[in-house]
Amino acid sequence: MRRTAADTTAVILAAARERFAADGYDKSTIRAIAADAGIDPAMVMRYFGSKEKLFATAAEFDLRLPDLTQVPREQLGEVVVRHFLDRWSADEGLRVLLRTGVTNEAAAERMRAVFGAQLAPAIAARGVDRPAVRAVLAASQVLGMALCRYILKFPPAVDLTDAEVIEWLAPTVNRYLTD
Repeated sequence: MRRTAADTTAVILAAARERFAADGYDKSTIRAIAADAGIDPAMVMRYFGSKEKLFATAAEFDLRLPDLTQVPREQLGEVVVRHFLDRWSADEGLRVLLRTGVTNEAAAERMRAVFGAQLAPAIAARGVDRPAVRAVLAASQVLGMALCRYILKFPPAVDLTDAEVIEWLAPTVNRYLTD
């Protein structure tokens, strides 16, 4: 039975997400992704054009931010930090994006796009000034912790409980989002 273009695209993307998560961007190859998808590598190139474009498509990521307009001002930092801890723990995709974004411009652009298109508007909805600046400052905290905890695996960061991370980061994130 022949696959439709949509089916082929879905199979390639599923294989790419698994391969990028397992091996990272640099070690993943079009050949390995194609083998995982059970198709010829030329088909991957036909559908996506390059490894960078495949990664950018595979790295579509929904932060699933809560409605920040409904969060009391004094709890905003706590809610944001807790949310990101949950997202980092639950989904390898965001970790792959972070790990890869440090060394690959296409992945870095994808990370900027994800945070710029999702976090800044969520903050802007609260009616604060300079939402893009506030978003990048909040992102610096959650991305910095994620890098130390999930990618570099610094023992103090890995050893902290989520409650401790929230206790340390929430006041700073709250200040960025409200002051």
